[in-house]
Amino acid sequence: MNNLNKLVEAASFAAKRHTGQTRKGSGQEPYINHPLEVANLIASIGGIEDVDVLIAAILHDTIEDTDTTAAQLTELFGEKVTKIVLEVTDDKSLPKQKRKDLQIQHAPHLSPEAKLVKLGDKISNITDVTKNPPADWSAERRRDYVDWGMKVVAGLRGVNQQLEDKFEDVVRIAREKL
Repeated sequence: MNNLNKLVEAASFAAKRHTGQTRKGSGQEPYINHPLEVANLIASIGGIEDVDVLIAAILHDTIEDTDTTAAQLTELFGEKVTKIVLEVTDDKSLPKQKRKDLQIQHAPHLSPEAKLVKLGDKISNITDVTKNPPADWSAERRRDYVDWGMKVVAGLRGVNQQLEDKFEDVVRIAREKL
C-alpha cells in the first residue's frame, strides 16, 4: 500500500470508528472533523509530510474514544503510528483531573512526532472552545481550559515554530473573546 492509500485508509478507519460521535460544542459537529483538522494543521501550517505522523494525527483519539486496540492499529498502520497514538492517549480509567495533570507532566517527554500531534490537538481544541464551545461551559471554564492548554504546550516547545506560532494566535484570539 502506498503512502497516499495508507493515509486515506486511516481517514476511512477513523471515520468508521468515530461514527455517531460528535464534538462537545453546541454545533454538534461530527467527531471525525477533529482528527482530520489536526492532521490538516500539522501538514498545512506545520509543513509536516511524514505520512506516519499524519496518520497518527487522524487516529490519535481512536484508542482513547473508541473500542480500537493498539494491536489493531499496529496490524493496519504499523508500529510507528501506534507508538505515536499511544503517547497521546489518555488513560480513561483515571479521574479527569489526574489525566489533565499527566498531560502537563508527560508533554516534555513525548517523542517529536507525538509532540506535533499533541500541538495540533491543542490548537484544534482551543479553537473549538473559543468559537464553538459546549453550551454548558461558562466563560471561566473556557478560560481555565485555555490556561491548561498553555501548560501542556509549554512542554511541547521546540518541535515546530509554525505550529507554536499558530497556537499563540489561537490563544490570543481566545483571550480576546473570553
